[in-house]
Amino acid sequence: MKKIYAEELKNHYGEKIEFSGFVDNIRDLQWVQFVILRDSTGKVQVTIEKSEEKNKEMVELISNLALDSTVKVYGTLMESPKVKLNGMEIIPDTIEVTSTSALELPFNYKDLEGVNLDTRLDYRFIDLRNDKNQLMFKIQSDLVKYMREYLYNNDFTEIHTPKLIGAASESGSEVFEIKYFDRAAYLAQSPQFYKQMAMASGMSKIFEVAPCFRAENSNTNRHATEYTSFDVEFSYIDSYEDVMNLEAEMLEYGLSKLKEKYNDTIKEVFNEELVVPKLPFPTMTLSEVYKELEERYNYKIAEEEKNDLTTEAEKLCYKLAKEKYNHEFLFVTDYPAEKRAFYHMRDNEGKLQGYDLIWKGVEITTGAQREHRYNEIVKNAKEKGLEKDVEFYLEFFKYGCPPHGGFAIGVDRLTMLLLNIPSVKETQFLFRGPNRINP
Repeated sequence: MKKIYAEELKNHYGEKIEFSGFVDNIRDLQWVQFVILRDSTGKVQVTIEKSEEKNKEMVELISNLALDSTVKVYGTLMESPKVKLNGMEIIPDTIEVTSTSALELPFNYKDLEGVNLDTRLDYRFIDLRNDKNQLMFKIQSDLVKYMREYLYNNDFTEIHTPKLIGAASESGSEVFEIKYFDRAAYLAQSPQFYKQMAMASGMSKIFEVAPCFRAENSNTNRHATEYTSFDVEFSYIDSYEDVMNLEAEMLEYGLSKLKEKYNDTIKEVFNEELVVPKLPFPTMTLSEVYKELEERYNYKIAEEEKNDLTTEAEKLCYKLAKEKYNHEFLFVTDYPAEKRAFYHMRDNEGKLQGYDLIWKGVEITTGAQREHRYNEIVKNAKEKGLEKDVEFYLEFFKYGCPPHGGFAIGVDRLTMLLLNIPSVKETQFLFRGPNRINP
């Protein structure tokens, strides 16, 4: 018999069905037992009349069953308007217990208020039973699906690059080194080198959704040592503005589709308004941002600190974007080249051809036109003291490579901002940070 999920039950009124799920609640009254079962798509009521002799065994079984055990019910699905839960009930013929739960859970996952986050993460498999958490991951999954959909609609190819690499892809200080047979290897900080290899190979539009690893000893609400990155790279661009435009269009498409499906649900469950951003996204240079922040909010920092956005400046960018442009997103450009990776292109005056994208006061993307000219990228790598470490990568550009650019978005951070979740620790299926490697 085909597995029927809760969301499909309405198509089976009057039929004999088999339904499996967790025991979510039991109401054991004088004449009747109500058992609420749940699966990943919803809940249904099972009604057992105690007065019927044939139900005696089931009544006894339910009377001694702990919540969060799992059962398989065989019976008739009835449309019952008097039943508050979706107007239906299953009248069972048999109930089979498929697993039993301990009588006392580590915490009440239905009410996480006041439950220590570390305790929740220790028992993440229990924490994830919470309805809100289940919904969060459905929304995250659909957002990634819609962004993928936009890229597929625009003839991008999804690739899968190695996560074991022979050289650090960003800087040697933020990599996890591992023993690889008789030599050292690293966990990939990003697929950057291989995305660009794809450009050199003639694959002109690619993307990847995959884990990345950063050996940063950061204990903030938005950093993790392993996270899911949504990476995009494409060729034959004229400037980094082409990259910005594509990212803006992809986000507008994804959020628009998400709003169609989840707008009321997000408002009800997360108390958050999903705003679909208008195109084009506003853009300011780094110096313009600091000038406005000082004039509007009296935010002043030393000149030598203005070569990047401080955390506080990022936060104020949300207020600035809302007041100046009535927009939640803000592109910031014209960063000094010394603050960025050697593979970012610079113009004839040495100005970086890249950007950051700030959403709700948090940086979600660093994007750029990449350096594709062999002599220039060799020179940049040498400036950073990396030419020996990245010799294999520099080879990609020896035999012709088109102008190209790209960006990456952290899926966990994107979800955190979308649903106003306090930390990426909650938006990752299993969080990895400096002090957490289990479960």
